[in-house]
Amino acid sequence: MKYYPLGTVVTLKNGNRPLMIYGRKQIQAGSNLLWDYVACLYPEGNLGEDYNIFFQQEEIGTVHFSGYQSAAEQRMQQVLNQAG
Repeated sequence: MKYYPLGTVVTLKNGNRPLMIYGRKQIQAGSNLLWDYVACLYPEGNLGEDYNIFFQQEEIGTVHFSGYQSAAEQRMQQVLNQAG
């Protein structure tokens, strides 16, 4: 699976607000659930853990902006796809 880079701005299929991805392969505190992404509201940014939005790749409806892609990001894609 190709993960969107950090900084990518998306709207979820059933959402009405843009979100900015700031973490990938995240376990939500207090649960054992593994999520593809954690994001914050855009343009507000990270307002605290009560505002974290966790979601899976298939929930993304629209990609408004793709985050920075570099050689380091390409290596990170490999790491993300190797980790259990």
